[in-house]
Parts: sequence; C-alpha cells; structure tokens
Amino acid sequence: MNESPTEPFEHAEHAQHVAHSGDSFLSIVSISIAILAVLAATVGSLETLETAKAFGEKNAAVLLQSKASDGWAFYQAKSVKQNLYALAAEQGGKPEYADKARRYDSEQKEIEKQAREYENQSHEALEASEKHEHRHHILTVAVTLLHVAIAIATISIIIRGRRWPWHGALLLGAAGTIGAIFAYI
Repeated sequence: MNESPTEPFEHAEHAQHVAHSGDSFLSIVSISIAILAVLAATVGSLETLETAKAFGEKNAAVLLQSKASDGWAFYQAKSVKQNLYALAAEQGGKPEYADKARRYDSEQKEIEKQAREYENQSHEALEASEKHEHRHHILTVAVTLLHVAIAIATISIIIRGRRWPWHGALLLGAAGTIGAIFAYI
C-alpha cells in the first residue's frame, strides 16, 4: 500500500491543531495517531521490500531454470554424439570413434551434475520467493489495519473526545503491529 509522502506531515499538522485545543484526551489521541502513522509507514516499507525480494527471487529462479534447461539440451547433444560414435565404433569404424564415445560419456556426467545443481538452485529460489510473497501478504493486511486504525482514531477527534473509537483504533493498531511482527516469525 503506497501512501502519500506528505501523509505523516498531515497527521502531525492535525495533531498540532488538537494540541492547542487544551483537551488532554485529544492530545493523547493525536499522539497515538502519529505513532500509528509511523508504524504504518514502517510496515508499508517492509511490505514493499518483501515484494521486491519476491520478484528478485522469482527472476533468479527463472534464470537458473533456463540454465538447467540449457544444460539438459547440451547433455542430450553429447548423448547423441556419444551414441553415434559408439555405434560407429561397433560397426568397425576408426579406433578413435570408441575414444570419442568414452570422452562424450564422461563429459555427460559433469554436464548432468551441473544441470541438476541449477535445478536445485532454481527450486531454492522459488521457495525463497514464496516465503517473501507470504510475508508480503501478511504485511499488506497489517498496514491496512494500521491505516484503518488511524482513520478510526481520527473519528475520536472529530466527535470531540468520544473514547470508544480511539479504543477500537488502538486494538486495530495493535493487531496490525502484531501481524507485522508475525510476518517475520
């Protein structure tokens, strides 16, 4: 969730106006709104970072899978050559055909090992991407709860000091903060 870069300043301005009203409860509500705004900005930044990490890991997985596919294609090419030279050697071809068949066979083992390694790395990158996506989803809910908490706390100011909206906002703010922490546990 992207917020306006000036939104925290707007909250601070509203808090300043309320502070001049002389009502201590409204000052407490204004301070809590400022704290919720800082939490929302922090969680929103974490959400953005997790999104970027998820995309980065997915891109790495695709690149590694492409390298694995290239490796398997190279493996197949060596296999075809090895089989052709082995067949030619069996049919009474030149003696070096058998040597080439053995060389291609030994090269295939190293190519297979590298292709499997790329596949494993690709799977690891996909798993990491899924972990970042999961965090992103939790953080999206958390930052939404924090934004809703800010809006509801503002209602306490608008209706001149009623406490129930502020208590609800604190509960939502706590839920959003706990959710953000939960994303990293």
